Amino acid sequence: MRSKSFDAAIDRLFWSCACLFLLTLPVRAQSNLKGAIDFHVHSNPDSAPRVIDADDLARHAKDMGMRGLVLKNHWESTAALAYMVRKMVPGIEIFGGITSDRAEGGVNLDAVKRMVLMKGGWGRVVWLPTFDSEAQVKYDKSNLPFVPVSKDGKLLPGVIELIDFIAQNHQLVLETGHVSAEEVLLVVHEAHKRGVTHIVVTHAMRPPVMMNIPQMQEAARDGAFLEFVYGSAIGDPPLVPMAKYVEAIQQVGAKSCIISTDFGGATPGRPLHPEGLLEFMNTLVKAGIPQADVDMMAKTNPALALGLQ
Repeated sequence: MRSKSFDAAIDRLFWSCACLFLLTLPVRAQSNLKGAIDFHVHSNPDSAPRVIDADDLARHAKDMGMRGLVLKNHWESTAALAYMVRKMVPGIEIFGGITSDRAEGGVNLDAVKRMVLMKGGWGRVVWLPTFDSEAQVKYDKSNLPFVPVSKDGKLLPGVIELIDFIAQNHQLVLETGHVSAEEVLLVVHEAHKRGVTHIVVTHAMRPPVMMNIPQMQEAARDGAFLEFVYGSAIGDPPLVPMAKYVEAIQQVGAKSCIISTDFGGATPGRPLHPEGLLEFMNTLVKAGIPQADVDMMAKTNPALALGLQ
């Protein structure tokens, strides 16, 4: 028969070994979505296939603890949609915007002014051309007409006029859309010089933008946030390997970066936007980005870009 002292010694040995084993396990990511804002969301209604309606997505994101969403449509302003979703799903901050694609008249200051006047004032983001940018059309090797933003290394007068309007309306965010890396730097520098408060480089590393690290560092010095989207880092093969994102964040600095999903397309096997953003956050932590930096990129910086407290 074993003595009580022997059993106690065995118990102490067991728990000592268990604690030592736990201490040697890799640290697991502890990301959460409380306060997160997805800056790049596609949803229905849209003229392209989308996986979820905007109001249903807002309800789901709210249930997951998120603070807000920025609704994007390449062919139609989402300012009115943001107003309606806020009315239907109170308790989450929804924002809209407008692109400068051909369906909106290209670089069209009148369309932007009308978006700003939309009831609610939730139209906050102005994207330069996306699918109709010169860089995108060339990347796609198509013969479609495009919306130019520069000529001979200089921004066109209409783009300058748009930048000036955004500078005068400090609630607005200027996003660079799908223009080339060289055009991104022209836009960011000019916007910074002319007093634009909020500048975001749309998915900086994804084609057709494809900025390199020195270019991203230059944009950051001019006050721009660099956006990295999860949708481009998954797939077989991914458009941008996750390791490239990690390197860029480390070299540019999390203080100048935003992470978002660019989810919503009818891609089989992808989670919904909130789960995708959480996966992205956890993946970055496991790859060596500090949790505080990941939270900054998913929560603090998107709020700053939108002028929120």
